[in-house]
Amino acid sequence: MTIQTVATTPFAGQRPGTSGLRKKVTEFQQPGYLENFVEAIFLTLGDCTGRTLVLGGDGRYFNRQAIQTILHIAAAHGVARMLVGRGGILSTPAVSCVIRKHGAFGGIVLSASHNPGGPDGDFGIKYNIENGGPAPERITEAVYAHTQTLSSYRISDAPPVDLDALGSSTLEGMRVEVIDPVADYAELMGRLFDFDAIRALFARGFTMKFDGMSAVSGPYAKAIIEGVLGAPSGTVINGEPLEDFGGHHPDPNPVNAAELIALMNGPDAPQLGAASDGDADRNMIVGRGIAVTPSDSLAIIAANATVAPGYAAGIKGIARSMPTSTAADRVAEALGISCFETPTGWKYFGNLMDAGMVTLCGEESYGTGSDHVREKDGLWAVLFWLNMLAATGKPVEQIVREHWARFGRNYYSRHDYEAVDAGAADAMMTALRERLSTLAGQTLGDYRVALADDFVYTDPVDKSIASKQGVRIVMSDGSRIVFRLSGTGTEGATVRLYLERYEADPARHHLDTQEALSGLITIAENVSGLRQRTGRQQPSVIT
Repeated sequence: MTIQTVATTPFAGQRPGTSGLRKKVTEFQQPGYLENFVEAIFLTLGDCTGRTLVLGGDGRYFNRQAIQTILHIAAAHGVARMLVGRGGILSTPAVSCVIRKHGAFGGIVLSASHNPGGPDGDFGIKYNIENGGPAPERITEAVYAHTQTLSSYRISDAPPVDLDALGSSTLEGMRVEVIDPVADYAELMGRLFDFDAIRALFARGFTMKFDGMSAVSGPYAKAIIEGVLGAPSGTVINGEPLEDFGGHHPDPNPVNAAELIALMNGPDAPQLGAASDGDADRNMIVGRGIAVTPSDSLAIIAANATVAPGYAAGIKGIARSMPTSTAADRVAEALGISCFETPTGWKYFGNLMDAGMVTLCGEESYGTGSDHVREKDGLWAVLFWLNMLAATGKPVEQIVREHWARFGRNYYSRHDYEAVDAGAADAMMTALRERLSTLAGQTLGDYRVALADDFVYTDPVDKSIASKQGVRIVMSDGSRIVFRLSGTGTEGATVRLYLERYEADPARHHLDTQEALSGLITIAENVSGLRQRTGRQQPSVIT
């Protein structure tokens, strides 16, 4: 066994996006492509002598091969110890949990999250720092800079590591520990939530379906919901991680989780429906006949946080991504705590949590979490809802409608235009930005524009600035239109249009969401020329 130095040349386009580097599997399979990016990570980290790192992924196609490559490059860079999930499996929130519990220097997460898997699907890799959260831009930009100048990478020629047997082995002096992927995470959940109350809920005959979407959350949900909490066998469906997610799109929303939505709208609907995504960091909550929007879920969890033992003393603050609805802001105001508005990307919440300024965080893209880790956490959100249901004895719909009656309803929707021509998308955003200075004060339809800008975020902790984070058009009544280009796709560009309208009157909380937002939809089209510029007459997905 020797450490080899392999000559290489840079690959174009290895700049990490919102959540690491995501490309088609076939691109990652190019000789040297993954090796180059991993080498760039270790060059950025510097001296790894004595360091412990965590490694795992969501089990998608190419996961196992990538783990072997990373282990052999890590050994070549002198890493002392690698904690690897059995079978190469670790959910994204579990990676964060393990980093924090074991005092690791950081970790490498292999996932393209909610993107499709399989040989023709997507793959992804990102680095998480010692707080358990995604690397900040100063690190990801340094990695990118290294990818542009690489001339070689170092790698061990040792045989593959056995990933399926728990225990330790040695690779070039590096200790490789294959760990139970669920154990540390389950122990943490047991400290945060009232498992006795949830067990009693299931013992009384409470019914639930959790859709693992043939992705990584399945083993965690089976171990905790069916195992620890005693839910009947079969509560977790699609619970086995598959390399291609069973051919489905592992994104927990009413479109991609249609099987669960149909069940929850049927005559024999269980009392709670839930789903998680490819790497288990997103969640969807569904009651009988009602799907809870992620924005509402964050607000409702915040308003009821003290029912869970881990939050019994109250919460310090809330943070939400800019496109997420302002429902949580109203809860924060009622609780007398701060609510921070950040760019999209969980990494922006890390500083706020580390500084003790916020407890709960959420994004409209079905991501919710707290300061227990530094990633959004799908199963955590589901367990929080189970704790609420056990503590209140109320069904999901009643909890939601009582929340609206108290705080008002934020009608909210996201329209995605996927895989559009990148040049056309950029041109649309450029034209929008050029119009911003003329929009404030204008009357558009039934609304008057109070603010129009391109969101700029100044981090209150380190004072770093993130600009061009999405175009906002805010009306005088608080209604909003937001345009943003997504950084998580691998083909063309994805234009996201976010629409929000606040309604205080409980008599008007029953409207169809798209009907309630119809005036804003028309304004958005008129202002942006979105359909003409993209050539799309309808969104690819409406959530």
